[in-house]
Amino acid sequence: MVAKGGNVRLGRLLTAVMAVVLACAGVGEAVAQKKPPYWASISAGKARTRTGPGRQFPAVWLYQRPHLPVKVIETFPNWRKVQDPDGATGWMQANLLSEDRTAIVRGEVRPMRAEPDVSASISWRAEPGVVGTITDCADGWCRFEVAGKAGYIETSHIWGAEDLGGEE
Repeated sequence: MVAKGGNVRLGRLLTAVMAVVLACAGVGEAVAQKKPPYWASISAGKARTRTGPGRQFPAVWLYQRPHLPVKVIETFPNWRKVQDPDGATGWMQANLLSEDRTAIVRGEVRPMRAEPDVSASISWRAEPGVVGTITDCADGWCRFEVAGKAGYIETSHIWGAEDLGGEE
C-alpha cells in the first residue's frame, strides 16, 4: 500500500528526473556519433589547439575569435581535430566548439543580396575576414547574418559552407 502525499510526489519527481537524464543521454550520444568531416564553430573567447588529443600535448595555436568556423576532421572522445580557414590543423577540446554554423568571407569585399540571385539588389557588403552565421544554404547560396544585418552570399565567397558529405 502506498502512503498518500510524500511517496506519490517522490515517485513523480523520480520519473521526471529519469526522463530528463534519458533525454540528455540521447543528445550526447547523437553528438558523439556524428561522423567527420563536419562543420562547427569556436564557442569560447580563447581556445587552444594542441599537437594531440590531450592536455599533455603542446599547444600550437591560441584562437581568440569566437564563432570562427572550423572543419572537424577527426574525433577522439572529448577532443576534435579541427582545420581552420587558413588550413592549420590541431586538436581542440570538444567543449570549446559549438554546432552553430558560421562562415568567413574570403577573397575581396563581397555583396550581400536581398535574394539568393546574382541579379537581386545588394543589401550590404562584407569585407574579407568577416564572420557571420549561415542558414538556408541551397543552390550555391547561404543566408549570411552579421550583427543584425542579413543577406544572401554565394557559397564560393565564404569558407564554412561547402558540402562535406558527412552528417549535417
